[in-house]
Amino acid sequence: MRLCRYRHHGQIAVGFYDETHITPIQLAAASYAAVEDKLPLPDSNDLLEYLPNGRGAAAARTLSQWLDQAGPALLTSKKLPTSSVELLVPIPKPNKILLLAGNYAKHIEEGGGKAAEREETFPYVFLKPPTTTLTDPGKPVVIPRVSPHAIDWELELAVVMGRRCKGVSAADALHYVAGYTIVNDISNRRFKPNPDRKPRDRDNFFDWLHGKWHDSFCPCGPCITSADKITDPQQLKMKLTVNGEVKQDATTNQMIFPVAAVIEFIASFVTLEPGDIISTGTPEGVGHAKGTYLKAGDKLLGSIEQIGELASPVIAEE
Repeated sequence: MRLCRYRHHGQIAVGFYDETHITPIQLAAASYAAVEDKLPLPDSNDLLEYLPNGRGAAAARTLSQWLDQAGPALLTSKKLPTSSVELLVPIPKPNKILLLAGNYAKHIEEGGGKAAEREETFPYVFLKPPTTTLTDPGKPVVIPRVSPHAIDWELELAVVMGRRCKGVSAADALHYVAGYTIVNDISNRRFKPNPDRKPRDRDNFFDWLHGKWHDSFCPCGPCITSADKITDPQQLKMKLTVNGEVKQDATTNQMIFPVAAVIEFIASFVTLEPGDIISTGTPEGVGHAKGTYLKAGDKLLGSIEQIGELASPVIAEE
């Protein structure tokens, strides 16, 4: 089951997502009620309500299965062409966006580092400001005027939490997941605030961190695939193109720390809440490795198997 948030004729709604069309969930529920029974489906545009651990999850699953079988013939006139709607970020205001640095060995190596064995280290986790970095599917990544010359891409599988948890084991961690989406962790590789500053020991780390925080630097979407449809998040193909040229081509089984281990680690000291997003790191193929960066007019397209495609044009800040 793939669900999206979208705006159509000024109204925000939830729909079953497909690359060619979107089926509004409330219209589908009304059609189902006319031939079957009324489902206890909440009237909400919060995707968490319909995903595993949400109060409308069972009803949404029933409706999705019906659509896959008898429903389409009844709903042809009610489907919306995907191109006719404005897709929105699946979770508009998560309490936290947590992202991993260096979770793919070959990405570490392409940057000149050496990946440690999993048993010898721990995940590096950082944050992005949710309300200013999250960017709708199809909306532009904005090259910042303050530092425009080294803007890079990072395709990542993102986990959406469905239940509050702390102290959870890796064996149980996936039971707390609502679903999965796509994040592009846009990064400014040469951000250097106050270039005439007096050097300090931690300058390089904070330059790197602050380079993650520019407005628009977290495109997300186009939908969430429910956790019950992705039973193994470590077997998903990933690909990112820039202007049609393949830059990243990998699978999630190349992660150093798999999704369950990441959740276990973070939840060992941070309470994870419904709607929190954990972006699990990027594979090799970033622009920085070859000195190739984004420019205005570029078009990014990131895809992850069983989820979809996240498109992002690139513009310069005015």
